[in-house]
Amino acid sequence: MRISFYTLGCKVNQNETGALQQLFLRQGYTLAAPEEEADVYVVNSCTVTAGGDQKSRKWLRRAKRTNPGAVTVLTGCYPQAFPQEAAAITEADVVTGSTCRSRLPDYVRQVLESGERVVAIAPHRQQETFEELPIDRLEGHTRAFVKVEDGCNRRCAYCVIPRARGGARSRPVESTLRELEALARAGYREAVLSGINLPSYGQDNGASLTELIEKAAGVEGIQRIRLGSLEPDLLSDEDIRRMAQVTKLCPQFHMSLQSGCTATLRRMRRTYTAEQYAQVAAKLTEAFGGRLSFTTDIIVGFPGESEEDFEESMAFISQIGFLKVHVFPYSRRAGTPAAEFPDQIPEEVKALRVHRMQAEADRVRAEQILAMEGMEEEVLLETPLSASLFTGYTRLYVPVVLSAPGHTSGEILRVRLGRYDGTRCTASLL
Repeated sequence: MRISFYTLGCKVNQNETGALQQLFLRQGYTLAAPEEEADVYVVNSCTVTAGGDQKSRKWLRRAKRTNPGAVTVLTGCYPQAFPQEAAAITEADVVTGSTCRSRLPDYVRQVLESGERVVAIAPHRQQETFEELPIDRLEGHTRAFVKVEDGCNRRCAYCVIPRARGGARSRPVESTLRELEALARAGYREAVLSGINLPSYGQDNGASLTELIEKAAGVEGIQRIRLGSLEPDLLSDEDIRRMAQVTKLCPQFHMSLQSGCTATLRRMRRTYTAEQYAQVAAKLTEAFGGRLSFTTDIIVGFPGESEEDFEESMAFISQIGFLKVHVFPYSRRAGTPAAEFPDQIPEEVKALRVHRMQAEADRVRAEQILAMEGMEEEVLLETPLSASLFTGYTRLYVPVVLSAPGHTSGEILRVRLGRYDGTRCTASLL
């Protein structure tokens, strides 16, 4: 039987989709090509915004139109956070949350045999442990996303993720290393350690993120280690010192910001100020000798954000010198405190602020990348554009395009960076 997957959201979701693919492949399924009709359709949902929920529903309706006899599955954060709403989506034959995903093939079999819907959304529990979904290959990826942490103990005013993912819990170090070894044997050279609140790794099992990084660097075949999103206030001076000693660690830090204005951060119920964020960035810069990059996420139009607040947040982009910024308009999310806050910002104002913030982020990005012209770097070859032309990323996460005849996706090559065209750097092999 052919099965098709549609993934929304973060790198953790990408990892989980890869694991689900392997579960089904081991039971005799084959992956359908994007243009092929499938017998089973699975959407791994994201519920950070209401728009994500709408995309999940739309994809399920399209799947049913494409093949009315197919089994359709809705899984992930959306059903977990809003179980009654998700259960009412009749286009989904199977509805599960972000727990018990290992049973998905069994639920699909039940529908095939009985013709009756399966709705199985188990609530998160106290002292819940990390759900093991081992993976040794991610179809279509040249980087290996390794999920090492799930859940979050924080209660940011805008965020529904703790409701969808439960409390923070960590994967055992030994299990993570076994997966990295399997991925290295499969040919992966770069591994991305990912989690919902990655720096909280180890708080429940006596380990630590820095310990995991150090041990992961010892896995033969893995040449580069990259980190998922980090909470700046959870990075201690000792963490930074130890990370700087790991030569395989890519010095690109995606440090969650959300706003460069301390007043807005307070309303968001974040646990740091803009000044504290800048201090952590300065410590990382010093520890890594200035050879690093910062990427982040910023929300604009949060309730109560004045024009002065917005301008302060926008100026912070230049102050830090972010390589890349994902800019989002605040999305009013049911089930979160911020949805009921006064002083909601009109949609047209949010749209204008997104445009202005993104323009400033793009300007700073160009400034950062143009300064790298002539530097020597390592590039992971990713998407082939032709038999010899590839796109790829440097250790600092600069996108490049280069000609590399005789090489293949997944290799890491030494290059010299050339001009930046607004999208990518040209690069030449050394």
